[in-house]
Amino acid sequence: MSRRPRYYGLMAEFDNPTAIVAATRRAYAEGYRQMDTYTPFPVEGLAEELRFHHTRVPLIVLIGGLIGCFGGFFLQLWLAGPYWPLNIGGRPLNSWPAFIPVTFELTVLCAAIAALIGMLALNGLPKPYHPVFNVPRFALASQDRFFLCIEASDPRFDRARTRDFLESLSPREVSDVES
Repeated sequence: MSRRPRYYGLMAEFDNPTAIVAATRRAYAEGYRQMDTYTPFPVEGLAEELRFHHTRVPLIVLIGGLIGCFGGFFLQLWLAGPYWPLNIGGRPLNSWPAFIPVTFELTVLCAAIAALIGMLALNGLPKPYHPVFNVPRFALASQDRFFLCIEASDPRFDRARTRDFLESLSPREVSDVES
């Protein structure tokens, strides 16, 4: 059983988007991999510097859509054929063109529900608490400040050396983030 570190990590505060991108680039070059940034608006190039991986949401949406498509089609096929056959005007019991609208609607519905649930699950949401909320100045992340947090779970994390590294990036302030 691994012990949870007392500190979540160290956080550096920057004034502008250029500084946060440069700091993230240098942190990655130093070997830090467990880090995250917090900005008041999307910053171009920041996701690439963090090396965000591709998401699995499109695959989840595809699987949800296929389940809706095949589920809707075969449910109608089963209902119209063996379960509740109605011979109306001598038409075949399994007239597939009549099944297209419901099949399409169930495809879209199941894909949308899968997208919502997949996005929430992969992002770990809802998350009403995060350790970075313990830093008093973090409230400025939604206004005009940019934060880089290096987590204590990173293999290269050493509190003193990481603090020295972050201070070498010329931030406004470096704060401890307690768990």
